[in-house]
Amino acid sequence: MNMSLNDEQLLRRIDEVLHYRWDPLGVSDSPEARDEYESYVPRTFQLLKATTDGSDVADYLHWLNTEQMGVGANRKHDAEIVDLLLRWRDQLSD
Repeated sequence: MNMSLNDEQLLRRIDEVLHYRWDPLGVSDSPEARDEYESYVPRTFQLLKATTDGSDVADYLHWLNTEQMGVGANRKHDAEIVDLLLRWRDQLSD
């Protein structure tokens, strides 16, 4: 799949935001856990590219928190992360 340079950059930003800012497991200061959230990047990217208000991205992060990782909900934090991701998406839009 050919991606634009901006989409490649957005993927990197999503990876960084999930690891360093979202980080529900608290592993961002551990170099050996740098890939902890990597598998969530492609779906987050797809949702982020298709969303208008980010609610589906927030729902996905909530699902990851509660169902995948079992760490509990933090909707306020998820909303802050979605806002940051939307700003990156808009800045890097083609």
